[in-house]
Amino acid sequence: MVSKKVTVKNPTGLHLRPAGILCNEAMKYQSQITFVYDGGMANAKSVLSVLGACVKCGNEIELTCEGVDEQEALDHLVAAIDSGLGE
Repeated sequence: MVSKKVTVKNPTGLHLRPAGILCNEAMKYQSQITFVYDGGMANAKSVLSVLGACVKCGNEIELTCEGVDEQEALDHLVAAIDSGLGE
């Protein structure tokens, strides 16, 4: 299991489009991928779970990946979030 804290930089947070991009990226990996946010935990492979987290710009989340490709998944998801998830 690997994890890393990352700050969401999207001006509008994880609304539908960036949440979809995050989920699509997460679905590429076999590992279980979740993130902890202020108030709970979300499944990064579920758009509804990500949207339900109500993550805003500047919020810090802690991504956790567990499985055969965990390090690769974590590295790519952190890079995707750092790049703004398409925004």
